[in-house]
Amino acid sequence: MTTFATGVLADHQIAQLIALGAVTATTPFTAGQVQPASLDLRLGDVAYRVRASFLAGGNRTVAERLCDFTMHTVPLTGGAVLEKGCVYVVPLQEGLSLPAGMTAAASAKSSIGRLDLLTRIITDRGVAFDRVPEGYTGPLYVEICPRSFSVVAQPGQMLNQIIFRQGQTLMTDAELLALHRETPIVDVEPVIADGLGFSVDLRPAQGTLIGYRAKPHTGVVDLSKLAYYTPADYWEEVHTETGWIILDPGAFYILVSREAIAIPPMQAAEMAPYLAMVGEFRVHYAGFFDPGFGWAAAGGTGSRGVLEVRCHEAPFVLEHGQIVGRLVYERMSSHPQALYGAGIASNYQGQGLKLSKHFAPPRAVKAT
Repeated sequence: MTTFATGVLADHQIAQLIALGAVTATTPFTAGQVQPASLDLRLGDVAYRVRASFLAGGNRTVAERLCDFTMHTVPLTGGAVLEKGCVYVVPLQEGLSLPAGMTAAASAKSSIGRLDLLTRIITDRGVAFDRVPEGYTGPLYVEICPRSFSVVAQPGQMLNQIIFRQGQTLMTDAELLALHRETPIVDVEPVIADGLGFSVDLRPAQGTLIGYRAKPHTGVVDLSKLAYYTPADYWEEVHTETGWIILDPGAFYILVSREAIAIPPMQAAEMAPYLAMVGEFRVHYAGFFDPGFGWAAAGGTGSRGVLEVRCHEAPFVLEHGQIVGRLVYERMSSHPQALYGAGIASNYQGQGLKLSKHFAPPRAVKAT
């Protein structure tokens, strides 16, 4: 099999994996499924409603675990409602037969995270979500747990993406600082410690709108409908004139980073969890950033990171400029043929505060 240089595989290398049979599918691959540094994964035709989230673990397969935990099956053909607060497992159309030295990692796509839709990849004998061990051969499944909104899903929809890593791909802090000096990866003085730290913007340049909070009792969101739903039916606007807000326990917020971020062509990045001791909240970290995100040559000129925030047990004061997460940068194995941006119809290039693509753009709100 072809030997790849150390790093995260680029689009043309993922195409090689498909041609070599290291990535297989039950139906033909579709145009646009291969992204600059990732592969979008497609839902199969049935969802298993299970009693609880699980990992296969040890020497068990996911199919064996489904026999233990399945309550009933939900055919997805034609669209089916996946209920808020329930857990489902869906076999994916793609499977893997990874070569030696290669691992894989998965995450929810941007629009899915912004719906507070928890989706995590599980594998046979898997001991961690969203991580595929070296040389794994077998099927892939996605666990789906809608938390703010019930959703309508159907076969072929792409809720998750997967990257392929050959060898050690992570950049050290020293390498990241050198990269920033060569070509800025953030528009302010970087905070670099186990990756690039980023903070929350609670003092917008115009107006007082700093985010959105999911409403507790709404209708369903059909994942096939884009720019369709009225934001006010699902979200409450969050305003502040003080530079701080109080997060409510159990509530889900969409906020935005203070920094504008750039991912150069020979790097990829993953949002990682910040230290739990900073407060009673968690910023979702299921997110990959493709080469070209926020990159000027790809039409980005710096893009904000949208933050998906959930508060835990106690109310918590979040203040402007507070560090809430970090981006871990990785080396690419090869230069992608396409970069994230308008050239491949990317949805969030040059973004600021923005809901998922399922919602119509909100009307401008005047400052108060």
